[in-house]
Amino acid sequence: METVETTILKNLIHNEEYSRKVLPFINKEYFEDYNEKVVFEEISNFIVKYNNLPTKESLIIESENRTDITDDSSKQIKDFIGLLESTPSDEQWLLDITEKWCKDRAIYLALVESISIADGNHDKKTQDAIPSILSDALAVSFDNQVGHDYLNDYEERYEFYHQKEEKIPFDLEFFNKITKGGLPNKTLNIALAGTGVGKSLFMCHMASSVLLQGKNVLYITLEMAEEKIAERIDANLLNVNIQEIANLPQVMFENKVTNLAKKTQGTLIIKEYPTASAHAGHFRSLLNELALKKSFRPDIIFVDYLNICASSRYKANGNVNSYSYIKAIAEELRGLAVEANLPIVSATQTTRSGFGNSDVELTDTSESFGLPATADLMFALISTEELEGLNQIMVKQLKNRYNDPTMNKRFVVGIDRAKMKLSDCEQSAQQDIVDSGQEEEYNKPDDKLHKKFAALKF
Repeated sequence: METVETTILKNLIHNEEYSRKVLPFINKEYFEDYNEKVVFEEISNFIVKYNNLPTKESLIIESENRTDITDDSSKQIKDFIGLLESTPSDEQWLLDITEKWCKDRAIYLALVESISIADGNHDKKTQDAIPSILSDALAVSFDNQVGHDYLNDYEERYEFYHQKEEKIPFDLEFFNKITKGGLPNKTLNIALAGTGVGKSLFMCHMASSVLLQGKNVLYITLEMAEEKIAERIDANLLNVNIQEIANLPQVMFENKVTNLAKKTQGTLIIKEYPTASAHAGHFRSLLNELALKKSFRPDIIFVDYLNICASSRYKANGNVNSYSYIKAIAEELRGLAVEANLPIVSATQTTRSGFGNSDVELTDTSESFGLPATADLMFALISTEELEGLNQIMVKQLKNRYNDPTMNKRFVVGIDRAKMKLSDCEQSAQQDIVDSGQEEEYNKPDDKLHKKFAALKF
């Protein structure tokens, strides 16, 4: 009876289309039988070296030239190769059984390795590596998508145009207006503000809002402890001044949290990393670990905040300028958003010149113009003494791929710093912004922002 392994090997030497599709996904360690493993190695080496399928004769010659096999094994391999005759098979069936075999073998080997690590029998890996090993095995699959055929795939394209895009909505009217209903998946969204203006407050408020929508939220903090972020979210969701949380009786606190849990099906995970120690690769591993240990998959990720992340490409103290370093971090985060199919929200500091200004431009982005080039949405949070007196904060669009950024260029939202909350303002407050003449400033073709960034493509 022919095995799956035999079917795979004979098609690798007789079916070029099949071979090109599956060879990158097959690991030699998937073969249990030594002779089959040797034959696969020779097939793979031949295709890589000569960009062509080997004949049975060439495989026999190459295997006989090996110095790592015995005479008995050499004869067995020769006999086995002789049996690899071409037989017609359904192409899709071949792909399906090969993919299933690869998955099954990858999972089996991952389990064996994990058990070895758990028993302390692995010299190089610790138990921390087990989640990653298992998740990599579970992720084994064939990607046969070669691209969109513009002329032939028009029906798929038309359906795509009429699909309702999945978004994470805000609980703030004007943020929904400028994003056409919320944040789409596979996007990077950045708040720009000075120290103490409200970057973390904005993200904590939004994280609270998304949780109440029944969504799963992952909040990554590199600045404050997990408990301090949780305290801010407590103030928001429990409607308690942050200074008074510690004074709540335990029974009252437990009741508030219990009642909150009844209002949502979502989960909020807060994960702390030391400043400048973690990059997108660490966040990716965290997602895999959360999926395995808690069956948790976030609908949105908050990173507090971008400038104090690390980059997987560069060392922080290496010979690299700040533009390249910060741009790399932004690109890696956006890549993670695409890979995980969710929006990522982060923040960045203003420059010293931008700190304390009553207005903020893209030029006030701390350390890097690469951020606006990478982000899908970027907006500034602006605070002045006058706005603070009104319990308001101004929002100014800096870049927007979702909508016309000249519409609602600026608007205000209410802010309650004691309860870490944002809220919609009355329309009259928005009208004050328009009446100030600020709106007209941005409709001028020779406006300052247009001049400075006319050469940049966002």
